[in-house]
Amino acid sequence: MHVVEACPNRFTMVTVVTLQLCITLCGLLGLGLADDVKLKPKPASKPVRLFTDDDLKRHDGSEEGRPIYMAVKGVVFDVTKGKEFYGKGAAYNVLAGKDCTRAVAKMSLEPSDLTSDITGLSEEQIQSLESVFEGTYKKKYPIVGYTTMRILNPDGSPNADFTPEDQPQFNTKDEF
Repeated sequence: MHVVEACPNRFTMVTVVTLQLCITLCGLLGLGLADDVKLKPKPASKPVRLFTDDDLKRHDGSEEGRPIYMAVKGVVFDVTKGKEFYGKGAAYNVLAGKDCTRAVAKMSLEPSDLTSDITGLSEEQIQSLESVFEGTYKKKYPIVGYTTMRILNPDGSPNADFTPEDQPQFNTKDEF
């Protein structure tokens, strides 16, 4: 059906034709400007890294000159600037090179608590975990990546619930 057949009077037909012309011109103008206004993503300064347990263990503070990493809630932090706490022989060195979410929640240094498993924690411990995660680690230490268990399911398939843009201090435009 042509526009003329669909329009009962000449005024409506002129309005429809004018509108179609405006839409076409805007589209053509947009295409011409699109080449000039293309978004240029910022190159990643430090790409997001995915850590296995073995990768994390290599950053336990035992090797001089190597950064010290620890993970809480699957987020890997560079705690090197807190070397006096996390470095070799320091009080919290047992936390370095591991995802120690449970230990942070329980304020524990027991070997059995040096895990990401938070099963059975009390509400108070969960709140403590959130407080330390937000108030200490996110504010004080840079994020260098995520543990595989945060991004992958136990079978190795991608975790559909993981959304990089919702992660702490994670800016997708800077990272990808």
